[in-house]
Amino acid sequence: MSARPTRESAVSWIILATLVAGVSILLTIAGFPSALLFGGLLGGLVFALATGRTVAVPGWTFTIAQAIIGVTVGASVDLDVLADLGSDWPAVIVISVVTLLLSVLAGQLLRLHRGVTPVTASFASVAGGASGMTAVAHDLGADDRVVTVIQYLRVLVVLLAMPAAVSMVFDADTGTAAGAVSPVTTTAGVVYSVLAVGLGLVAGRVLHLPSPAVLGALLASVALGAVPVFADVDVPVWVQAVGFLLIGLQVGLRFTLDSLKAIGRMLPTALLVIAIIIGTCAAFGVLLAELTGVSELDAYLATTPGGLYAVLATSADTGGNVTFVTAVQIIRLLLVLLAAPLLGQWLTRRER
Repeated sequence: MSARPTRESAVSWIILATLVAGVSILLTIAGFPSALLFGGLLGGLVFALATGRTVAVPGWTFTIAQAIIGVTVGASVDLDVLADLGSDWPAVIVISVVTLLLSVLAGQLLRLHRGVTPVTASFASVAGGASGMTAVAHDLGADDRVVTVIQYLRVLVVLLAMPAAVSMVFDADTGTAAGAVSPVTTTAGVVYSVLAVGLGLVAGRVLHLPSPAVLGALLASVALGAVPVFADVDVPVWVQAVGFLLIGLQVGLRFTLDSLKAIGRMLPTALLVIAIIIGTCAAFGVLLAELTGVSELDAYLATTPGGLYAVLATSADTGGNVTFVTAVQIIRLLLVLLAAPLLGQWLTRRER
């Protein structure tokens, strides 16, 4: 009696793996941002809608994926870079907070569509931290399908618009800035990642953190980064790939035909929200340039809502102030991840 279910389960996994691998490869060749996350999402979506089969993905895999995202974010935090802001700290903090609040307010337009809750609208629209929002959305009561699609739609729009803005508005040459810098795999990088994930999962539970896997791993990775042996270590590309792929897969498998149609209907509203967010961030970039004395191009890149690696590559390629851009982007990213659990809990209680 058990042989048939086992065979069917194996066939289901083979079909799913083939779909995910095929879509991921195509998106990677096309240069699509976060190709593996969307490979997992689209592969899982096609599998769920087209085959009628189900697969039992162990819950612990999603927890590990969340922790990997937390470690990836934490590894990007350089305390020396943040310290270099000096007297610009107040302006950076205020503008970061205001742009986040305004992006959340703009996102409430998504509630015009039936079934979109305040927490889903907020997490889908918050400026920056797309991978972090995708990782914590489900834990904090949001529809992670909507959050993932709209967050990465904004990233795609940002990546498409940034080269034109840099060359036409700021009259700067961009060269090959659109490519992300890929950390090299080293033994130290693997050890750092494993330790940060393990310690982060324990710390998240012991400290009773909201979204413990993401925030615990983020804190653990920052702490480990202060240890000399891990000072210049990055999370290997394949480790990041595992995290993105597993999160995308978990989200994709939860799609239904009704949910897909609902997201399709809200795309025009989502594009309007994205345009408002990008315009708002650009306007505050001008203000940031006035307050800090950096160039308008540096301020624009520092406040760009998404595409962190492409933003940093563009700054380096145009001879900009990479330290300033990195510091502002990291501060906003940390604010997003630290504030998201509190915002989610408050909105959920308010809605109830």
